[in-house]
Amino acid sequence: MRYPVGSMRRYEFLALGVLAALPLLTGCPNNTKTPDAPAGTGTANGTTIVPGQSTSTRGALKAGLVTDVGGVDDRSFNASAWAGLQKAEKDLGAKIKYVESRQRDDYVPNLTRFAKDKYDVVFAVGTMMKDAVREVAEKNPTVRFVLIDGEDLGMPNVASYRFREEEGSFLAGALAGKMSKTGVVGFVGGMQMPLIEKFQFGYQAGAQMTNPNISVLVGYAGKFNDPAKGQEIAISQMNGRADIIYHAAGGSGVGVIKAVAAKGKGYYAIGVDQDQDAIAPGRVLTSMVKRIDKAVLHAANKVNNDEFERGEVVWGLKEDGVGLSEMKYTKKDIPDGVLKEIDDLKQKIIDKKIIIPVTLRDYEDFSKRKPDADNP
Repeated sequence: MRYPVGSMRRYEFLALGVLAALPLLTGCPNNTKTPDAPAGTGTANGTTIVPGQSTSTRGALKAGLVTDVGGVDDRSFNASAWAGLQKAEKDLGAKIKYVESRQRDDYVPNLTRFAKDKYDVVFAVGTMMKDAVREVAEKNPTVRFVLIDGEDLGMPNVASYRFREEEGSFLAGALAGKMSKTGVVGFVGGMQMPLIEKFQFGYQAGAQMTNPNISVLVGYAGKFNDPAKGQEIAISQMNGRADIIYHAAGGSGVGVIKAVAAKGKGYYAIGVDQDQDAIAPGRVLTSMVKRIDKAVLHAANKVNNDEFERGEVVWGLKEDGVGLSEMKYTKKDIPDGVLKEIDDLKQKIIDKKIIIPVTLRDYEDFSKRKPDADNP
């Protein structure tokens, strides 16, 4: 079941009838930047690294990053990846640079630019770059590529890092279900695609588990770089009585946070990818942090130590790849009992006592079982 871009529907959890699919990713404009060299030392797999040196005889690691069409300053997906590469610069003395993609046609030339400049590793941020990575990696077999949020391409020079977004989103939904005063919460996605479905269905399932009577409003911006559209959908959902809105919409989600902040007391946004709590202190209940920065640093470390991991690497709650932010500005608003319940649910997910839906069919089955926090 699909709905037009920008549409919004109410999903009654007890009614079991549920939603559509959503999306993911982020990107940016065509621009490059090379930061100044850092000072200090760091470690890589227990080995002391002096900036400017490497455990390999090749010299300092050269690492490039190609963003998706949302921009390196999207405060979300791309920004997190760049933060990870900056940490590689600090810890490993890596020489780093990024280039922003304005449109999908930029993927191949941007990736090729780094490959032709003989970079040791090239990061491609976003599942939509899958085909571009395959094309460029085939032509440049000596260059290592790391695809963020992409499936395993089965190539010797490509690593794919994926996350269990549904696990962190489940906790966000569980918190929203407990904290909502109206019994209505919202979700705003970027583009419709299976990757973002994991955010949506995980969120809905978590909200249902802690509040079986909850209703969820779902909307799609159609882009990851349209804050005005995100703001418009959030306002519409709040007019529909949603008092907590979770976004998985990249730069478009900044508009969601802006709309909620303008609404004021009694309303919360839930951020995504990076810790977005500080964008509107006190109005962002929590953020579903996706440790893209950690994945980028991990992969850079592996290449630096000549231990490149080809194939697929998947991180969830157990690996600290996803989770909720520290709630620096809002923890005081959340009862201790609620926080404990969220922690208990987290452990149950890690112990595989809760199986979180990632598709519409999974979610319908989940709803039919009518699980609750005590009997997942």
